[in-house]
Amino acid sequence: MAPTHVLSRRFAPVVLALALVLTVAGCAGSDSSDSAGTTGATGTVLGQNPAAGDFYQPPDPLPKGKPGEIIRSQPLANPPAGSQGWLVLYHSTGLDGEDIAVSGMIFAPAAGSPGSTAPRAGDRPIVSWAHPTTGVADTCAPSVLSDGPTLIAGLEAFLDAGYVVAATDYEGLGTPGLHPYLIGVSEGRSTLDAARAARNLQETGAGTQLFVWGHSQGGQGALFAGQLASTYAPELELKGAAAAAPAGELAAVFDLDLNTVDGIALGGWAMNAFYEIYKGSNPDMSLDQMLTAEGQAALPQLETLCDVIPDQYAQITAIATPLIGKFYATTDPDSVPPWNTLLQENSPGATKTPAPIFIAQDTADEVVPASTTDTLVKDLCSIGNTVNYKTYQGLSHTVIGFESAPDVLAWMQSILAGQAAPNTCS
Repeated sequence: MAPTHVLSRRFAPVVLALALVLTVAGCAGSDSSDSAGTTGATGTVLGQNPAAGDFYQPPDPLPKGKPGEIIRSQPLANPPAGSQGWLVLYHSTGLDGEDIAVSGMIFAPAAGSPGSTAPRAGDRPIVSWAHPTTGVADTCAPSVLSDGPTLIAGLEAFLDAGYVVAATDYEGLGTPGLHPYLIGVSEGRSTLDAARAARNLQETGAGTQLFVWGHSQGGQGALFAGQLASTYAPELELKGAAAAAPAGELAAVFDLDLNTVDGIALGGWAMNAFYEIYKGSNPDMSLDQMLTAEGQAALPQLETLCDVIPDQYAQITAIATPLIGKFYATTDPDSVPPWNTLLQENSPGATKTPAPIFIAQDTADEVVPASTTDTLVKDLCSIGNTVNYKTYQGLSHTVIGFESAPDVLAWMQSILAGQAAPNTCS
């Protein structure tokens, strides 16, 4: 689901403490001969929102390429200390099996840094990060945001430990086309193909061992990536899938969030994406089943705003607050066909993941309530997954990814050391 208002309220001090001045601007050059690759995103001060630049526009027609093959790349000017970073545009697979372009960022330890010798280049494990909700407009893509790298929970610790970090923007964020918000297969493929892209940048020294890790919307994406890895990206050796406050039981999450600002923004984005994607195969499907006329009238403006930017989150609040109790046409999303079936299909846990799973959850989370994650974990355990479920007290949805990242890294390190993964399934 979301790091709703991540940079605007309680989350901002955490991000600022990690990296106040990270930017994806001022690129030193391009690894691509395509002239469109020389512009890219423009850097701004924290909280500003530059438009996606020419870098994000794929060639038309798009040259054929395998998933993860890089279309173009260019160095990031200011990656975290001791690292090197790239803005990338890479091939992935769309919902209809078509070849598409997806953007993202890739980071690797720099020579002489703590992570440069552990392990040696060529064998570095990959962490493919799936980001929390930032919005559905192209300008909300993390790699477009001046502070985008600070949204990656645990980035500097992973780099110091010798990992390569891939961070997808997802299909349709930054790049042209609809962002399939909370469509699990789309997020999972983008996340796996970002790892492939990291391997295709020789400078990273990335090997084949892979962990997927995400928060909220990205928790859903990471869990779907784990489910898909063995069939979609069999050349990668999935070692584990980790998720903080994952958008797991979608119908239940929406049901519990109906009368909140976040529930209106996130639910509105999701309902619009689901309708646009599934209406062709569901002729009886209508937005009227889920949203009131007032709710539908607010969608065009909501879809231009990014919930990680303070001023824009304030606009979201101003739009959504008067609609509380008036936005949704139903109080029980799980009872409305075909929406209930589609929400279930996009809830992770239907397929066993061939690697251990780590789930982090704050007991007081108001965006992804702990009760929904409890149910998700039970579902994961019921089909034979190895799950380490760890709960936290007194945090919030916005910071659970950052607060749990040290435990996630320790869990990853123990798996790479050959230790048995903890299993809290009874």
